[in-house]
Amino acid sequence: MAHSGRPAYGNQNGAEQPQPYSNGPVQNSLMNSSHMTDGQAYNSWVPGVYPQQTSTKNPLHTSSGLHNYGGSQPVSSFSNYQGPGQTLNRPPTGSSLATVQPGPVAHMPPPLQNSAAVSASPGSFSSGVNFPAHSNWQYGQTPFHQPATGSPANHFAHPAATAATQPLLSSSGNTNLPTSYHYVSSPGGPPVQNSYTKPGSVPLPLNPPTYSPVRPPLGPPPIGSPASTRPSAPPTAPLGNIASQTVQNSATKQEGDATSTASDGLLVQNNYDTIEGGGFPATAHTPSAPQNLKTNRHVGSSYPSLPPGYQNASPPGAPRMPSPGMQYPCGPQQFPQPAMGTNNLAASMSGLSLQPEGLRPINLLQDRNILPTTPLQPPVPNLHEDIQKLNCNPELFRCTLTNIPQTQALLNKAKLPLGLLLHPFKDLSQLPVVTSSTIVRCRSCRTYINPFVSFLDQRRWKCNLCYRVNDVPEEFMYNPVTRVYGEPHKRPEVQNATIEFMAPSEYMLRPPQPPVYLFVFDVSHNAIETGYLNTVCKTLLDNLDLLPGNTRTKIGFITFDSTIHFYSLQEGLSQPQMLIVSDIEDVFIPMPENLLVNLNESKELIQDLLRSLPQMFTNSLETQSALGPALQAAFKLMSPTGGRISVFQTQLPSVGAGALKPREEPNQKASAKDIHLTPSTDFYKKLALDCSGQQVAVDLFLLSGQFSDLASLGCISRYSAGSVYYYQSYHHQQNPPLVEKLQKELKRYLTRKIGFEAVMRIRCTKGLSIHTFHGNFFVRSTDLLSLPNVNPDAGYAVQMSVEENLTDMQVVCFQSALLYTSSKGERRIRVHTLCLPVVTQLSDVYMGADVQAITGLLANMAVDRSISASLSDARDALVNAVIDSLSAYRSSVLTIQQPGLMAPCSLHLFPLYILALLKQKAFQTGTNTRLDDRIFTMCQVKNQPLVYLMLMMHPTLYRIDNLTDEGALNINDRTIPQPPILQLSVEKISRDGAYLMDAGSVMYLWIGKNCGQNFISHVLGVPNYASIPHNMAHLPELDTTESSRVLAFISWLREQRPFFPTLYIIREESPWKPIFLQNMIEDRTESALSYYEFLLHIQQQVNK
Repeated sequence: MAHSGRPAYGNQNGAEQPQPYSNGPVQNSLMNSSHMTDGQAYNSWVPGVYPQQTSTKNPLHTSSGLHNYGGSQPVSSFSNYQGPGQTLNRPPTGSSLATVQPGPVAHMPPPLQNSAAVSASPGSFSSGVNFPAHSNWQYGQTPFHQPATGSPANHFAHPAATAATQPLLSSSGNTNLPTSYHYVSSPGGPPVQNSYTKPGSVPLPLNPPTYSPVRPPLGPPPIGSPASTRPSAPPTAPLGNIASQTVQNSATKQEGDATSTASDGLLVQNNYDTIEGGGFPATAHTPSAPQNLKTNRHVGSSYPSLPPGYQNASPPGAPRMPSPGMQYPCGPQQFPQPAMGTNNLAASMSGLSLQPEGLRPINLLQDRNILPTTPLQPPVPNLHEDIQKLNCNPELFRCTLTNIPQTQALLNKAKLPLGLLLHPFKDLSQLPVVTSSTIVRCRSCRTYINPFVSFLDQRRWKCNLCYRVNDVPEEFMYNPVTRVYGEPHKRPEVQNATIEFMAPSEYMLRPPQPPVYLFVFDVSHNAIETGYLNTVCKTLLDNLDLLPGNTRTKIGFITFDSTIHFYSLQEGLSQPQMLIVSDIEDVFIPMPENLLVNLNESKELIQDLLRSLPQMFTNSLETQSALGPALQAAFKLMSPTGGRISVFQTQLPSVGAGALKPREEPNQKASAKDIHLTPSTDFYKKLALDCSGQQVAVDLFLLSGQFSDLASLGCISRYSAGSVYYYQSYHHQQNPPLVEKLQKELKRYLTRKIGFEAVMRIRCTKGLSIHTFHGNFFVRSTDLLSLPNVNPDAGYAVQMSVEENLTDMQVVCFQSALLYTSSKGERRIRVHTLCLPVVTQLSDVYMGADVQAITGLLANMAVDRSISASLSDARDALVNAVIDSLSAYRSSVLTIQQPGLMAPCSLHLFPLYILALLKQKAFQTGTNTRLDDRIFTMCQVKNQPLVYLMLMMHPTLYRIDNLTDEGALNINDRTIPQPPILQLSVEKISRDGAYLMDAGSVMYLWIGKNCGQNFISHVLGVPNYASIPHNMAHLPELDTTESSRVLAFISWLREQRPFFPTLYIIREESPWKPIFLQNMIEDRTESALSYYEFLLHIQQQVNK
């Protein structure tokens, strides 16, 4: 139901209309297969060991105020958090792009057409735009006819100067550059010269098809230019209209603005995009099959019938896939189907007449005890079992709707967001790794061959994204696992939805970079007082040999207070040599050749430095912090190679570039207004974009008891694909739990897998389009995510729309491809492919709703809304998301109207999850939430994989004073009790029990006043309740059954996440009690409704 005046979510992130993927043909044969890969792109603007390789771009229009980051713009330069949802502008890919202008001829782009028009839509946050009242979520593709109020600027112009001397973002707004399209090939690199066609020339297909099948069994071939898609208008309002077209500064163009499209419709052709090979439209290839056939499009191999999934295709010694307990699918399919070929998929889905469990109506006001007692599992897509067993693990690739609406109109009617949540670099216990000189990809859309393609015969396969028919290369005919020739459909690439390729040399523009680690330490008086340096240096010493890398690994150190200190670790020195640079206005690098040294060759000097660093500044009285100049120096030092900068900061930067002033008023209530969620300077964002261009990521460790303006400092990590760690009030003596937390998390950080110089692209079936990205990254060339570093603990999300009706399609597919350099110097490509069914009924859309994925995507969109508009707008839009979806279900799906608040079973937890989100630090009001705490929570929303985000948002509660072995897990000879999950309400708390609340990064063990003496003595190790210390944060290891069960359960919970949750034992008089009770989501607080009151409010709005 529409409710006037209600804020709604839309494309909040960008100043331009989001554009879809263009699965178009590549430019020519050189760009077709072997030479163009997932993302080699190295723009070496700083002289160094790698040759300079820079491609210039078409000039783009500039938008007034686009580079004005702070202060004067109505919408902040926050770029909507994260490198949050970056709204992209994708040019049309039709035949008009047949030729590309070569050489250095600069031409002015014509006025932007609809694909780049900047206009205001309902709910938009455009500068100076009056917002019309528009409430219901509309994911439709409403064309925009308002006049453009600005033009996009190219935020990522590639200057032909050093990054250190010329800023990445031109403050003058002049981004017109010579349009020169050619690359300087590095030694050992692929022959990428002549990658572009000459004027008037037409690229020839790589392998001109010589066959013409009478009736391809897998559907009509593409018409005209294969796999090209038109730019789509953005959804007019996801999340109650969070997605509006904003005309603003760099904040509108997420991540430093990934909109790298040229005004004349040409894609900016930089080396990232050419290597990945995903978006260069060319003249239409000769169709590979007749144009007048029309059959249903099915998925899977039809030559012969789809074989069972290939198990453990990895060679001996290769990494292996997810751990036992996390296998997918995780439960029985909702609709058992008889065994049949995949071409009978339509028939198998059309025979469902009984009301399935996912659609069973639930009266939420009557059935309040709806929380499952076991972890909620993702819905299983309604696919034939032969297809489903090959599908991607939902821990890696998950869609908000497991039944994809056939049309945008149907999606609009459901009032649910369509999007993907990814965890692409997750640690896997089983991962098939393929080493082959030929990586088979579609010639049009560059999709990697996967389990959901179709083989017409032994020599031809049809792409499942663009439906082009491709030839099977000769090398692909041989199966290295079975050692059989002539069975391409049985190769590991076609049997595994998640697979990793060892990329050949064609996927490199320069030799793979060495692992380079630079540590930047705050050594001001405040920093030394916290004692963090002792913990960090000791942890680094203990794990020095475990740093990911090889014989080429390099390491360096910088310390700073009001000056910057470098450390020469040249081989042959008897001790490290400190070099002090006091000129922080014009930072330079002294002796650059000796500051980053080979770890193996200089290990003794490095160890000496780490042992002496904590004592070197003990008597320092320097209170100033020159963080900005220290980061500038670190960037200059790292630019020649790329790598990772780890910076430790304990206070507000006070001198030099990037100095900040306090913005938080003490004791200020967190109202929905006047909260400084936006950066106060553009310095850190600009520097992050410079870092991204040089393959440098910055990870920020903030250890501070005072306001440190994380909203500003966080930009250095957000836009460089780094991570943010926050330890509030860290002190080595006054806060021992945080010392342990830092030690454990730093060990994980130092030793976990890492990928360098990475890029990622997500492709989807023709007819679908991706328009907004969420996560920490920079978007290069419209849809290619630049990830200077990629780590296994980072998650990403994208918003999507249905650009063209998915007529005659039974399924659609999504594929992510991550190209990275491993710490061993190998170029690898990790590919995940997800297949989902297409439905035509609204009831089926609701039946396939994934409530956790929907909540996770809405949380990302709400963070962006908080930044671009206000916190109250974001809160209202979250509530409206529930109201609109339940209203649509009530009016369009329910056949018998009933009193109460009705929800389909698939969405019965939706109101509870949204209420939980409203009570989290990121969005709560009326409490004394510290600004840095709020910003850090928003950072977590943007960067955490869904499983951890849900735990942070809706903690789990267990009673643990009566643990038994009934239903326990047995893992590595350990018995892990599995107590039932309880509702988050004090109604479930008994004074004679002990309860563990797992809130993700923190755990609380509540001990009731009348808790059994047996538990207190056998688990806590104290004689009675009164003896429990107020600051107890550890459980002793006692030789009792009760102790071993509790410790085993807590250890098991901790092992499942990459961060270390601190444990606080709470008595009824404990100072931690208010925080424990605040996490009781279903109870009322001073500023938030109880769950029942929230349901009454939703019912009132739904019944209007």
